[in-house]
Formats: sequence, structure tokens, C-alpha cells
Amino acid sequence: MARKSGLGRGLEALIPGSNNDPHLGNLTFISVDKILPNPRQPRRNFDPEELSELTASVLEHGVLQPLIISPGKIDGEYILIAGERRLQASRLAGLARVPVVIRETTDMEKLELALIENVQRADLNALEQAEAYRQLADEFNLSHEAIAQKVGKSRVAVSNILRLLRLPDIVKNALIEGRISEGHARALLALTTPESQTAALKTILSQELSVRQAEDLVRKFGGERQVNKLKTRVTPEVADLEDRLRTSLGTKVSLRTGKRGGSLTIYYYSAEELDLLLERLIDEKNSI
Repeated sequence: MARKSGLGRGLEALIPGSNNDPHLGNLTFISVDKILPNPRQPRRNFDPEELSELTASVLEHGVLQPLIISPGKIDGEYILIAGERRLQASRLAGLARVPVVIRETTDMEKLELALIENVQRADLNALEQAEAYRQLADEFNLSHEAIAQKVGKSRVAVSNILRLLRLPDIVKNALIEGRISEGHARALLALTTPESQTAALKTILSQELSVRQAEDLVRKFGGERQVNKLKTRVTPEVADLEDRLRTSLGTKVSLRTGKRGGSLTIYYYSAEELDLLLERLIDEKNSI
């Protein structure tokens, strides 16, 4: 059973007309020059092509959804809470004013609401999500479970994403630039030193390895002996199932089929990861 997301309620509660709350702010128009960027904005990368398309839409139709802003420290200035792309597109389109809803917010709410908007639109990459979760954990003393409830994800998913922050910068940059996937990055976490992770990354990039091939490479780097290979050919159907299980569980899996059954092997690389896997499997079992 999927966890019910609390994201929509957080953002909708700030938009007039979304419910009957008499304390909602009213829609108004503010000069774009008076709106400052959100210092808690987790998103750092904006696709130029998508921004160009949004700018064209703003030129033709205007800003259809109001931005959410909060009063700044200086009278007449405001801090952007939600709507970073719309604000950038409005400036590129030459708009002088944009529709806004003004709300009082705390520092944690600034981060939460910016995170909410980006996650709803699937705009954040894995490292941007991880950094936002880290701020919630370190600066506001939230547990992984509390963060999971706020962003509508499982604790396992939150903990797995946070682990990506342990990777060296060269691996993080490759992930941000799209040269490797989150699956590749998670495979590299099984290696214990930045040097081995960097060496494995270079091999992954130079040989254009898939996630599964990267996991095999990591086993070799880590000195793990290869499981007895009987020249078994993996069918496309089995490979697809392995990929789906890998994505769902967030770790390497191996599926072997035979005439009367087969075996499913789930790998983990630390006691913490075993705990997360057990929680995930037990939760899913109980939800059936």
C-alpha cells in the first residue's frame, strides 16, 4: 500500500480557493524586483530548454498559478517560497509584476514548501533531494521517519537518498550532469574509499556500463568472489524483473529461474542497509 503523500496539502493550503480556511492570504500582484530568492530552495539546476518553454508560455498566457512569497526582513521585500521557475520565466518574459499569495513562514516552512513544490513536479535530482533532507535532519532535528512523513516517501527511500551525500564530489558531479544514474551511484556506495569509488566511476563511464554491470564491477573492486557462473543467459524478461526489484528495493538483486522454480538474492552492504530492507519488505508484506 503506497504511503499517502502529505505534499499536496502543504502547498494547497497556501493557495486561495483550495479550501475554506478563512486565514488564507489573498491573491495580489507584486513587482518581480521586490521578490528575493528562497535561501532554502533545494533546487540548484534548471533545464534551459524547459525554462525557455515556460517563458514562451508566460508570454502567451501570463502566469496562471500564483507564486507563494513571505515578507522579508526589509519592509517592501519578499522571500520566494514556491514558484522559482515561474519567477525566472516572468523575468525573462519582461513582466513587471506577478500574481502572488503572501504568507508568514518559518525557516523550516520555507524549506518544506520549496521541497514540496519541486517533489510534486519531480524537478529535484537525487542529490538536491538529499541535501534538502539533510537540512531538515541537521538544522531542524527531524528524524528520517519524520522527514518521510513530510515528503510523502518511505523512511527507506529517504535514508537511501541521504546516503548519496557520502559519495566523493567527482561521483556527485557525474550524477548531477546525468552521466550516471542514481542506480550507478548507489552501487558505488558499496565501495569503502573515495579512491575506489572514483576508479570504479571512471570504468563505468569509459565502458558505458549499465547499472547491473556497475554492480558486478563493484563486487570485483571490493574483492568479492564471483558467484559460480554456469554461463546462464539472462532473458530480457528476467532482466526487466531484476531492474524493477532493484528500483523498488534500492539495492542489487539477482533473480535465477529454473524449470521448477528459482532463487531471488537480495544484496546489502551494511547493517543499516539490512535494517532498511527488512523494514521495506515487512511493510510491503503487511500492506498486501
